[in-house]
Amino acid sequence: MTPHPSSHSRLWDVFCQVIDNFGDIGVCWRLCAQLAARGERVRLWTDDASALAWMAPAGAPNVQVLPWPTSAPPGGPGDVVVEAFGCEIAPDFIASIAHSMGAEGSKHSKPLWINLEYLSAEPFVERSHRLPSLQSSGPGAGCTRWFFYPGFTPRTGGLLREADLLQRQAAFDRSAWRARRGIGAEQLAVSLFCYEPAGLPALVAQLAARGNARLLATPGRAAAAVQALQPAHPTLTVEFLAPCPQPAFDEMLWACDLNCVRGEDSLVRALWAGRPFVWHIYPQDDDAHHAKLQAFLDWLDAPESLRRFHAAWNGVGSDVALPAITAATLADWQACVQAARARLLAQDDLLTQLMGFVAEKS
Repeated sequence: MTPHPSSHSRLWDVFCQVIDNFGDIGVCWRLCAQLAARGERVRLWTDDASALAWMAPAGAPNVQVLPWPTSAPPGGPGDVVVEAFGCEIAPDFIASIAHSMGAEGSKHSKPLWINLEYLSAEPFVERSHRLPSLQSSGPGAGCTRWFFYPGFTPRTGGLLREADLLQRQAAFDRSAWRARRGIGAEQLAVSLFCYEPAGLPALVAQLAARGNARLLATPGRAAAAVQALQPAHPTLTVEFLAPCPQPAFDEMLWACDLNCVRGEDSLVRALWAGRPFVWHIYPQDDDAHHAKLQAFLDWLDAPESLRRFHAAWNGVGSDVALPAITAATLADWQACVQAARARLLAQDDLLTQLMGFVAEKS
């Protein structure tokens, strides 16, 4: 049950420019919904809210989804302004931050301005987390913008995690989920949410050769990539999925034996699922994603077979073959993921840390 906003609740302005419909808006929606669940009021400003029609069809109480603004609303900015992933909000809105005395006539000074950064396991995240940046010129002159970094270690901002996540997982009937889809107990179920990874043809060939595998392909680029490979592997059993709300996506991750995920939001959900997974990291022209992938695998303490799978999957190195998916390999990967998940559960989640940061700086 969502708490009603109290007289002490804050108004948050969260900004999301959509580069990847699933990742950027997915993270921002989870943040907004979790803020509202803790009694806060939220305005989500986005240039493309179309994915929310299936990702969060019921919306969330106390979350208002609004089109991208060119200036602040008549009442001014909220108590907290969050720029997600370095998006650039309109100069007139920034100017209103610099000149505002707070939302709805509150007595505190300027709103707290936060840049919520991308997720990475690289060392700079711990160094940069919670650093201030004083704006010396431009429409925000005199304001301080704070950098808040999600991350995997206690010296970062942590990861988004709903308060009831563990209870939902404990109540989930994995066998029933699989049975409803005709997936046998001994059948290998692999979920696929990716771009066009270098290792996909090898995975499709391996699954087709097994004969007892089911590939669950998510809509969009993953489905299209599989469809292009299907003619060469007619024995492969594929289920092409429809778009689904975020909780249903979580359930798929909990039910599958191997999850192929992409981007930031689904990587975090795969970690919370505690099942074996492989990450298709967003490719960059200068191969900067290679170092980012390596840093993540180092934090994960990934076994050699999982490192080789990631290298082949992401096309890192030209002579890396996709390892065979065996029961022993999956057990090894699951033990690794479970250990990482336990480390994360011992840390405060991102929203708890973010709200604590806001309380400290306000």
